[in-house]
Amino acid sequence: MTLQDVTWALGRRYMGWPARFFTRARAYGADRVPAAGGLVYAINHMHWIDIPIVGALSPRNVHFVAKAEAALAPGVGRFLRWHGTIAVRRGQSDRDAVRMMRAAAREGGAVGLFVEGTRLTTGRPGAAQPGAAMIALQEDVPVVPIAIYGTQFWKIGNFAPCTIAFGEPVRFEGLPKGGRGYKEATAEIERRINVLFDWLAELHAQGRPRGQEPPV
Repeated sequence: MTLQDVTWALGRRYMGWPARFFTRARAYGADRVPAAGGLVYAINHMHWIDIPIVGALSPRNVHFVAKAEAALAPGVGRFLRWHGTIAVRRGQSDRDAVRMMRAAAREGGAVGLFVEGTRLTTGRPGAAQPGAAMIALQEDVPVVPIAIYGTQFWKIGNFAPCTIAFGEPVRFEGLPKGGRGYKEATAEIERRINVLFDWLAELHAQGRPRGQEPPV
């Protein structure tokens, strides 16, 4: 058992349980996540609470990709790195971060990327950046699209219900490992996240009935 395994096992208790409780978190389609092998989670991002929610509800430990300011900060940075967090310098080409993401996927890990590259305040998913597609194409691993709904309304005190939906894993076999391939794969990832997000909006309007299957 690695340090990351131990850290995640503990974190699912002291962070995961409170995150579930205070967001009334619920997941749909978690059984779609492959039990083993490298993959990329492609996730929309609207609130800091997204990270512990995905961490708590994911059936796999996750190598989240975080901005370098947080992942390299004294104290907090070490804590994040114990969880396998990968630091990336936003707004510039960070080859070290790309190598670490590719290595994590190649070695059978789940790499978690918030595809817009930053938190959005628009209330719905935004334009996806090519990072998830690039890692998936370069390492020939599937992408699992994940939509998060409800965190755009969540605040400490109102504890609005938050829900995530896991899409079907998708591979981009046949696309070139370059700019055109990244662009086509990114457009498909963005489309799938939006389909899942709109489905979750309808599900929330119905009171989040259990036993529902997210769209493909």
